[in-house]
Amino acid sequence: QLQASGGGLVQAGGSLRLSCAASGRTVSNYAMGWFRQAPGKEREFVAAISSGGSNTHYADSAEGRFTITRNNIQNTMYLLMNNLKPEDTAVYYCSAGTISGSQYFPNYWGQGTLVTVSS
Repeated sequence: QLQASGGGLVQAGGSLRLSCAASGRTVSNYAMGWFRQAPGKEREFVAAISSGGSNTHYADSAEGRFTITRNNIQNTMYLLMNNLKPEDTAVYYCSAGTISGSQYFPNYWGQGTLVTVSS
């Protein structure tokens, strides 16, 4: 089970850190990633990190502002989001899956956490 948390209301330019805690199984052998879904839009990829944490991948919209990390001892993944913009408003979902080349494929999903950025 994947449990996302850390969402909330923040002003534009602010920061938030999302967490994704895994329980019931270890995720250290899985790549992990974040997706988001804004109202009326399809779910989109945000960032992914390899099982060991050495490789990361970002959507263009996240590059330079968001940082994905993980702590395999704590079975937790994080997404630090800086310089947030109103267009970052969405429900953010964490996942566990695989990376092939530069593409991330989610297999397991957690519930979402809502991020709202006010202008």
